[in-house]
Amino acid sequence: MTEEERKLQMIAEARDAKADVSIDYSDDDIIMIDNVRLLNKPNSTRLQMNALIFCQSGRMQMDLNGSPITLGRNQLLVCPPNTSVSNLMLSPDFDFYALFLTNRILLSFLREKYSVWTEGLYVHQMLVVSVSAEDMELLTLFYHQLDAVIKTHKDNPYRTEIIQSLLRAGILELCGSMKQTMSLMPTSDEGRDHPLSTTKNLFRKFLNMLGSTQAKHKPVEYYSRELCVTAKYLSAVCKKCSGKTANEWIKEQVMEDIRYYLRSTDMSVKQISHLLGFPNTSFFGKYVKEHFGMPPVQFRREEQG
Repeated sequence: MTEEERKLQMIAEARDAKADVSIDYSDDDIIMIDNVRLLNKPNSTRLQMNALIFCQSGRMQMDLNGSPITLGRNQLLVCPPNTSVSNLMLSPDFDFYALFLTNRILLSFLREKYSVWTEGLYVHQMLVVSVSAEDMELLTLFYHQLDAVIKTHKDNPYRTEIIQSLLRAGILELCGSMKQTMSLMPTSDEGRDHPLSTTKNLFRKFLNMLGSTQAKHKPVEYYSRELCVTAKYLSAVCKKCSGKTANEWIKEQVMEDIRYYLRSTDMSVKQISHLLGFPNTSFFGKYVKEHFGMPPVQFRREEQG
């Protein structure tokens, strides 16, 4: 099942459970809810999108991929796709906000900062992020602004863009908190009591390299040579740390770069093709048609409305 199919399945499940969950907003990439009883099932639930749960009061306990997690006041739960949730328990005073986001929309929000997000989730496994009361107040303000736009701007032709702009600001704020926390975490063996494992350190280097490389459309062998390992080993490490192979990581980010440059810049197709590392414009056109269902010029026209 593709990411798009998994996302649509989750939206369908949420809509079919209206008695158990209130959906404030949903589109192709974003779901906002204010009731987590949808997850409170006898059997485990596997998340199909990135989940962010902001705890304002009370406590929530659950098992994530079999490991117990507790979420308390002024804490955020951040889960990547394919996380298994089970044994969910809520205190009577539990109050929260929840967002579910596709990888695609996160990539479009964060761009070159996406490696900070992925390192936090997959390398340091920062599933629970503690924030100051002031930061939580700011994040709550972003959420309330989102809620106001969703409820009062239904006829605004730019409603989706407004929602995404506010959401991007909140995600950047959260990403900044993650980066500050990670700056205090171990990244090597030198002077550290709990250094990263060799595999996680390699995966972190791969994410940073991918994020900082403009011409991303390169074979896995290119990245593995730069990291002084074999392509097979690099893919195995990526799969172990994130559930995705190195090639899947590359493809995901290449596709979002294509979307960004065609939609948000006036660069020619030839310029974009060269910038992203494609051997020629013809190959780039075939790649776009294969993955987006239409040639680059048509895709640009439809994305720009």
